[in-house]
Amino acid sequence: MKQPSAAEALAGALSAEYAAIYAYGRIGVRLTGAARDAARQAESAHRRRRDALVVQLSTSGGTVPPDRAGYALPFPVTDRASALRLAVEVEERTAAHWRAALASTTGADRDQALAALVEYAVRATRWRKTAGVIPPTVAFPGRPT
Repeated sequence: MKQPSAAEALAGALSAEYAAIYAYGRIGVRLTGAARDAARQAESAHRRRRDALVVQLSTSGGTVPPDRAGYALPFPVTDRASALRLAVEVEERTAAHWRAALASTTGADRDQALAALVEYAVRATRWRKTAGVIPPTVAFPGRPT
């Protein structure tokens, strides 16, 4: 299997950011208090990274994949517990795209991918802790279990 180019890997990460933003719209409405605030902050962080990627890919001549009107969620989000479960999954899936980008990138792009992977791994840990998941950490963030 051919390794994707840096631009292709970053475009894949951008698609993951789109999906994360969509999911947080469903997550936030099922949370209250500090958890809702954390969901808003997470959505904002994904929006900032999305915006930066759109500019980066546009100015470097890369292909900017289009955002979709909607995304299929892996399960219904009907209450606090399912919202927290989805928040963990969103961060894990997005981290996996950035982890995959590490193999295709160098220099500043690789630094960017590593920073995103770490940020999302930490956020997934926080969501696991909020949800009461034991253990709250995983050995290899962004890697399928």
